[in-house]
Amino acid sequence: MENKPEKPKNYLVLAIISTVLCCLPAGIVSIVYASKVDSAYAMGEYERAEKASKNAKTWAIVAIAAAVLFLIIYIAIFGFAFFAALSNGNY
Repeated sequence: MENKPEKPKNYLVLAIISTVLCCLPAGIVSIVYASKVDSAYAMGEYERAEKASKNAKTWAIVAIAAAVLFLIIYIAIFGFAFFAALSNGNY
């Protein structure tokens, strides 16, 4: 009987959600790493599967953080423009 380590999470759902709802480029990188987890584990490359799992999680978090940062900048720019228009009476 072979002694296999526990299969690492592939974070595929998080990768897909971050791709669709957040940042496309970082999300795609996350999906690529998430797809490598299962294949590396099936081939017996457990360290490679663990590393791909960590990379998938990291890139999904990067995608979400980029989307949040973009949203904050977007709200700040249009918020300042809105208040500037209100202060000038040009609304």
